[in-house]
Amino acid sequence: MSPDLVYLIGGAALLLGVVLPTALSRVALSAPIVLVVVGAGIGLLPGSSTISPVDHRALTEHLTEFCVLVALMGVGLALDRPLQLRSWATWRAWASTWRLLLIGMPLAIGATALLGWWVMGLAAPAAVLVAAVLAPTDPVLAADVQVEGPSTDMEDESQADEIDEKDEVRFALTSEAGLNDGLAFPFVYAAIFLATLGGFSSWGLRWVGWELVGKTVIGVVVGAATGWLLARIAFRAPRKSLRLAETGEPLLAIAATVLAYGLAEVAGGWGFLAVFACALAMRSAERSSEYHVLMHQVVERLERLLTLVVLLLLGVALTDGLLANLTWQGAVLGVLVVFVVRPVSALLALGRGARRDYVNDRRLGPRERLVTAFFGVRGVGSIYYLAYATGQAHFPDQRLLWSTVAFTIVLSVLVHGVAATPVMRWLDQVRRPVPVA
Repeated sequence: MSPDLVYLIGGAALLLGVVLPTALSRVALSAPIVLVVVGAGIGLLPGSSTISPVDHRALTEHLTEFCVLVALMGVGLALDRPLQLRSWATWRAWASTWRLLLIGMPLAIGATALLGWWVMGLAAPAAVLVAAVLAPTDPVLAADVQVEGPSTDMEDESQADEIDEKDEVRFALTSEAGLNDGLAFPFVYAAIFLATLGGFSSWGLRWVGWELVGKTVIGVVVGAATGWLLARIAFRAPRKSLRLAETGEPLLAIAATVLAYGLAEVAGGWGFLAVFACALAMRSAERSSEYHVLMHQVVERLERLLTLVVLLLLGVALTDGLLANLTWQGAVLGVLVVFVVRPVSALLALGRGARRDYVNDRRLGPRERLVTAFFGVRGVGSIYYLAYATGQAHFPDQRLLWSTVAFTIVLSVLVHGVAATPVMRWLDQVRRPVPVA
């Protein structure tokens, strides 16, 4: 492809990235759908250069890794609902999140692994890997069903602790996406250990003690400490030149993303969890400050640009043979994950107990539970985990796994992208209080 054509296509793609979110806000079509289709069209152009995620695994891993990191910072900054270590009320306010993570996610991983072994005939390492890869709700592509951004609408600073999401569905999906990308990592490592170390008995204790518990704790602690320290500097530093909140420098959010991730990884913890914890800690400081809005805006724009690149490349790869190894069994697995495994596991997790968590009369009724369970968007995080795992261990069914995961992502993008706007609009209408005559 000639350089001039690259500039032309790149400029048109960037224009789409700017225009689509607003243009499609009221129609049953999402920007990711259009970008994947455009990417597929680019891949069909004569002489177009293609980048296969299988053949360019390292590039795929690092590009999607950074995209997820930026999205996690954006998700953490967007959440208004506080989570304080010594406040049981705030922990209860996150009840729907804990149910989705601690009950729904393991159920989904177990069911998908069983289907991978039974339906697709995968060996145990590959079955566990495809289950772990497809488990997280993606923080990148789920924007249409997440909270919009940080709220600072209050009369005075004394009301800062009262900022809260009123939409339990959007909060549950946003907070779940922020946390389960990091919590999927232990299960990815379970697949890697199965492929490299053999049976569970030879590595099970290490996995539970270190991968599942130890790295999770380190990631959360390092991330929270980093966010707290950066917030102290930005809002309360003794020197005015260091109080970035007063100068309105939003790039602190990008610096915090990379710093928290790097510190956690060096310390041996899960970096994804650290970034989300860092964002929550920064958001907890001076909740009424407009500085959070500025940081979220710059993160959101960078995320949009990275998502544009990833989805265009995914579309190109689709027309370059990424689905060439897809079998009907793999397609069945993808359909079951989107339409059965995620919805059923999330519904079981939310259960009748999620109708009300008794904090500020917050409700998650039958309609809300159905919507929350259905919108388990699969996306960029799945690409990252698969690229990472295949770089750590050899999986004989690697190309089959790529085709299956790519099919599931595209199916999720299409189904959830089309459904998001009308479903959320319907939910808002049926929950609107009826005026009293």
